[in-house]
Amino acid sequence: MSRSVLFDTETTGLEPLTGDRVIEIAAIELFNDLPTGNQFYALMDPERDIPMESTRVHGITSAHIEGKPKFADVADQMLEFFGDSPLVAHNAPFDFGFISNELTRIGRPRLDRARMVDTLVMAKTRFPGMPNSLDALCRRFEVDLSARTTHNALLDCKLLAEVYIELTGGRQRGLVLETEQAMSFAQYDAPVSRVVRVIEVSAEQKTAHADFVAKLKEPIWLRK
Repeated sequence: MSRSVLFDTETTGLEPLTGDRVIEIAAIELFNDLPTGNQFYALMDPERDIPMESTRVHGITSAHIEGKPKFADVADQMLEFFGDSPLVAHNAPFDFGFISNELTRIGRPRLDRARMVDTLVMAKTRFPGMPNSLDALCRRFEVDLSARTTHNALLDCKLLAEVYIELTGGRQRGLVLETEQAMSFAQYDAPVSRVVRVIEVSAEQKTAHADFVAKLKEPIWLRK
């Protein structure tokens, strides 16, 4: 089975190189592109103010992060959860950039972009010229958006996981595998029922058969 990790971040702004920081990180584990239920979550102190325009996006205020750990305090746990698995995100360069910038701040290696799986690129390939935001994809795949009043990292991960299943055909693969497995079990476990039929032959039929055989040269029915 193949493991990957789908993750999302919320931040103080859009530019990590000019001082914006990560506030929230959420990640969920996937096996064969399907969620396992294992997850990582951290709300942290960005060590700077949270602009009002950012709060309007994710709903996180300075009061929410008061007393929370800093990125350095959760980095090891996050990296352990990530492992060496591929990392899935929507508009992945944004999240990779922020996480890598935070890692650089504490003297750790940046995330390897070879591990990046960008669902935005996948969506643009499948639906060229169409809106491919997470909201748009949820609506297209009929994923329930009723709980998404702000950009919450953990909720966004769960929504993206459902979208990712559709983008990769994971749900259909699961159904096919389940069907094949059921057929395989049925082949070996189902009881086999055979009915033996006895065909009665009349005296006239036996006489007619004997006359027919007598006319043949070395008929196999008479061999011993």
